[in-house]
Amino acid sequence: MNITLYFGSFNPIHNGHLAIAHKVLKEKLSDELWLVVSPQNPLKEEEMLWPEVDRLAMVKLAIEGEEGIKASDYEFHLPRPSYTYQTLLRLKQDFPQHTFKLLIGGDNLKAFDHWRDHQKILDEFGLIVYPRPGYENEALANHPNATLLKAPLLDISSTEIRERLSKGLSLIPLIPQKVADYIETKNFS
Repeated sequence: MNITLYFGSFNPIHNGHLAIAHKVLKEKLSDELWLVVSPQNPLKEEEMLWPEVDRLAMVKLAIEGEEGIKASDYEFHLPRPSYTYQTLLRLKQDFPQHTFKLLIGGDNLKAFDHWRDHQKILDEFGLIVYPRPGYENEALANHPNATLLKAPLLDISSTEIRERLSKGLSLIPLIPQKVADYIETKNFS
């Protein structure tokens, strides 16, 4: 089975994440898409992350009833920090029946050459790149292992959602109602 891996802190998951996941599946770029909740991105300074179990719970709530989309806590069980290439190698070892491809945004593509083993990720696994406002994705346009996803530019970010939350503003329609309800019960701010 062809699996697309969409890594993220999902702090919280939002409708932009879900729209991209749906687009990958609609375009038949993979059989399944796994939303892999990352405990911490090694390239980002320690950001204020909600507990990983809560972020995973919100992802599960967001995809309830979704065909072809799965939530994954795979990186929770790896040494930290977890680097994408090492995670991909472990996944390949643990699930030899699957092939894996990495889904990243144009904002991550801009810094992709700073990722540990970035060339190996591209050569051995490949990328699907979705557009992000303000970022050009043409750098890999002709690479045989890169697919540029033709998707609408969605200007939604988890940072924006946390800012709205801190100001007491509604999070709907930026996130699914079940996720908004979860955030409210947890009293995140």
